[in-house]
Amino acid sequence: MEPSELRRAVEAARATASELGLQVDDVVVIHNSDRVALRLVPCDVLARVAPSGHLADSAFEVEAARRLADVDAPMAELDPRVDPRVYSRDAFVISLWTYYEPVGSEIAPADYADTFMRHHAALRQIDLDAPHLTDRVAMALREVNDRDRSPELSDSDRELLSDTLTGLSAAISVGKADDQLLHGEPHPGNLLNTRRGPLFVDLATCCRGPIEFDLAHAPEEVAKHYAGADHDLIHRCRALNWAMFSAWRWRRDDQMPDRDHWRVEGLDRVRAALDRCGLD
Repeated sequence: MEPSELRRAVEAARATASELGLQVDDVVVIHNSDRVALRLVPCDVLARVAPSGHLADSAFEVEAARRLADVDAPMAELDPRVDPRVYSRDAFVISLWTYYEPVGSEIAPADYADTFMRHHAALRQIDLDAPHLTDRVAMALREVNDRDRSPELSDSDRELLSDTLTGLSAAISVGKADDQLLHGEPHPGNLLNTRRGPLFVDLATCCRGPIEFDLAHAPEEVAKHYAGADHDLIHRCRALNWAMFSAWRWRRDDQMPDRDHWRVEGLDRVRAALDRCGLD
């Protein structure tokens, strides 16, 4: 968010939490993109704030969290002191979560894989109306194929992303019999190391697909500890993930920090992943 919008988002979170009886003396910005994550102190709440246009996504995330809490999933929980819902204020939607103090040590690949397996097992226990990963690919493809949405994307890079998204989406969706509910974006930034153990955050991207789609977001060593994973499929999913990531970065209104760097890096990662699959 731009500075003026961020200030409004911070105030919206502060005012919402205060009205709910939570003490807020200070607000720390943890992450700032198209939506922001804020630590409210001393009540120790993690507030996720997004423009009101993200109401459906925020409501979906809260519902997913509510259901996963009932099956003991390894995930961050909504704050138990307030109603588990999305709050609206000043053109923003706000959800309030438990804040977990991070533990400094790096999560070992075996522990990462174990958390994956427990999370996937929990996801199989809930019934949630989530899109298939191919629906998410289709959204990324619209950004790539519409020059008005991605005006700075060169013709050659547009072709690369379009062909990658189209071809790999079709190839990966062939065996849908083994598809299940997934986290959607379980990269290291969405796995917290806490005193309770590793916990996933950010459920707004939950979708259906093969477990390899989730595993492709993690460091390569993690998959070696996940029994039964198809490593060739993981490589294809990794190329698809980077193609989607790149598509979002080339959107005209993308607000990711260091966007220019990630535009170049994303395309380089796509090419490297395709080469790894023998699909260059």
